[in-house]
Amino acid sequence: MSALLSVTDAHVAYGKVEAVRAVNLEVRDNEIVTIIGANGAGKTTLLNAVMGILPLKGGVSFQGADVSRQDIEDRVAAGLCLVPEHRELFGTMNVEDNLQLGAFRIDKATASRSFERVYTLFPRLKERRKQLAGTLSGGEQQMLAMGRALMGAPKLLMLDEPSLGLAPIIVADIFRIVADLKAAGVSVLLVEQNAQAALKIADRAYVMELGEFILDGDARDIASNQRVVASYLGFQHEGASAV
Repeated sequence: MSALLSVTDAHVAYGKVEAVRAVNLEVRDNEIVTIIGANGAGKTTLLNAVMGILPLKGGVSFQGADVSRQDIEDRVAAGLCLVPEHRELFGTMNVEDNLQLGAFRIDKATASRSFERVYTLFPRLKERRKQLAGTLSGGEQQMLAMGRALMGAPKLLMLDEPSLGLAPIIVADIFRIVADLKAAGVSVLLVEQNAQAALKIADRAYVMELGEFILDGDARDIASNQRVVASYLGFQHEGASAV
């Protein structure tokens, strides 16, 4: 199966400090891929570089085309979209207006269908469509950030720490929705510190340490790897509930 997204020999630096080194990554059609690792491992840096927010030395191809020199808007138009860790919503605008911003590249008929799709995935957003984004709960804001990204009908959605700061019951909802996206034909690249939840829904996984991938493979194999269990999944043996 050909790769939807292919990153080859990626290097990303902040000045003289190399945050990502020699990373190779693939995401295929109709697949959830997760990158797990400790805070500061380079996960967010990698996503930002793939999106074009940070300069990347190496190759980035999407749907078989080289996008490494494209600007962010062109990558979005091609079907690549990032939901950032801090959501970056417009708090003084209502839910519907925030969603509308995600449809800036599509026609009105397609935007109308996108609204229907987003409100089906996130019925709570439909209930609060006239509410200011800044007054939503953390979970609702995450849903809105994901919904805004989906308005442009992306082929690949990159999610940066979608469970961060959310209550366990909301985390379960978010991860169920991520799984639903795959069923709806949207591939997902998921960066997540909640390794247990991420590996449960992912098809494949990469483990990142100090800017490098140290392990990759089938998510179930990664979840049973003793090094991963010791470093990232140890909490599951202390009674923590799984998503």
